[in-house]
Amino acid sequence: MTKDTSEVIETDAGTARITWHTADRARLVLAVSHGAGGGVEARDLQALARVLPGHGVTVALVEQPWRVAGKKLAPAPKTLDLGWRGLWPALAGPGLPVISGGRSAGARVACRTAVELGAHAVLALSFPLHPPGKPEKSRAEELLGAGVPTLVVQGGNDPFGRPEEFPEGTYELVEVPYGDHGFAVPKRAPLDQDQAVAVVTDGVVKWAGSLG
Repeated sequence: MTKDTSEVIETDAGTARITWHTADRARLVLAVSHGAGGGVEARDLQALARVLPGHGVTVALVEQPWRVAGKKLAPAPKTLDLGWRGLWPALAGPGLPVISGGRSAGARVACRTAVELGAHAVLALSFPLHPPGKPEKSRAEELLGAGVPTLVVQGGNDPFGRPEEFPEGTYELVEVPYGDHGFAVPKRAPLDQDQAVAVVTDGVVKWAGSLG
């Protein structure tokens, strides 16, 4: 059983919100935030919140201040990082190792701040390796510079970077076949949407179980 609670956190970037999905015998916390175009209702974030507490991982779904304020556009990266830093004491509050995570823009935040904040590991969901159609504008340095054990979960058809576009590195990568940036799969795909989401959760459960 999990106990779900929400708390509001004041940061220098504004008011943020954490929704806790608490495991009974937690050994890790996965703090995971949304991207620049959506919130914590994203299918992968909700699935992780449902599944991981059963595997000893408490999930903290984080809504960045701009989202709590009802704005439709995310602010500059430095402001996103500022909000994440302000949230960190609450995320580390349970006293457990914290996996810093996020999807898309949130994954970039997690990578940029991991070493500074003392993250145990990084989970990068749909890492935006480059803007669609602009592979020359690579953000690989952020991923490669995370400095802690890192898992990338990437859709096979993600226009922000398909798995085969990613550079060599020490991170692990799980591919969601046929998935787009939101891990949606076309109806003609040989796996359905539930199976695609299960690739995400299974991959994260396995990886989290391997972390020391």
